[in-house]
Amino acid sequence: MQLGMVGLGRMGMNMARRLIKGGHQVVAYNRTPTKTDEIVRQGAKGAYSISELAKKLEERRVVWLMLPAGKVVDEHLEQLKTLLSPDDIVIDGGNTYYKDDIRRTTMLAENKIHYMDIGVSGGIWGLKNGYCTMVGGERQIYEYLEPIFKTLAPTDGYLYCGPTGSGHFVKMVHNGIEYGMMEAYGEGFAILEGSVYGKELDYSELARLWNQGSVIRSWLLELLESAFAKDSRLRDISGYVEDSGEGRWTVQQAVESDVSAPVIALSLFRRFESRQKDAFGDRVLAALRREFGGHTVRSGE
Repeated sequence: MQLGMVGLGRMGMNMARRLIKGGHQVVAYNRTPTKTDEIVRQGAKGAYSISELAKKLEERRVVWLMLPAGKVVDEHLEQLKTLLSPDDIVIDGGNTYYKDDIRRTTMLAENKIHYMDIGVSGGIWGLKNGYCTMVGGERQIYEYLEPIFKTLAPTDGYLYCGPTGSGHFVKMVHNGIEYGMMEAYGEGFAILEGSVYGKELDYSELARLWNQGSVIRSWLLELLESAFAKDSRLRDISGYVEDSGEGRWTVQQAVESDVSAPVIALSLFRRFESRQKDAFGDRVLAALRREFGGHTVRSGE
């Protein structure tokens, strides 16, 4: 199939490469022209504006967006709304809030343009291993686009999740689970590191061991094995942890649905905590212990 790829970041670039290798024709656009030049050298057709991309696509046009969530997506959709024709298809494959999908579907439907929301997981390893793909939108459009999903995903690696918003909703929950798993691994290795036994352990070997039939085996442990092999005590890495927004949306959804999700919520708050040095809340705790119990406190630096 032919499709346009808008956004050639770490995910978008490798997805374009995988599609080209799979025999699809990719017309690529990125705000930074050097990225477009790079993928052209690997077999794509280049476009240096959204309008040029739309002109280079054949009828029935398919445009896949791999952009940061939020305003930038709306800006691109406003342009595409005026450039595409009825029955063309726009795909949002970024980390988008599912309620935005519902709004955008209605907006594009005014011009009879189809909109699909697709959650994609695989990170920088997706080019080699394939991308787990979660698809929301009209079923007949999903079936039309299925050759693309087959190329992007590993065997059994894509799923039609339901109507508009479902693809990104499922990906949102996926990322919430990911937050909790990562926090549990972090806490476990921290307990080991704080013990007399941890000093003697090779954490890379331990991560590899736990992936040999244990109930906590996972791809995340494979990545930890690699990380510890490069830096046995992670001394060259800051503990500052960002979040993409999907953990926040998952916790928000739990509140809206009256669902208890303490592990996911706490893992999100731990990420916030990681970004603060000498957090004010911790100083409040220290002050209270001093006031009610006369406990010693450390002076600020």
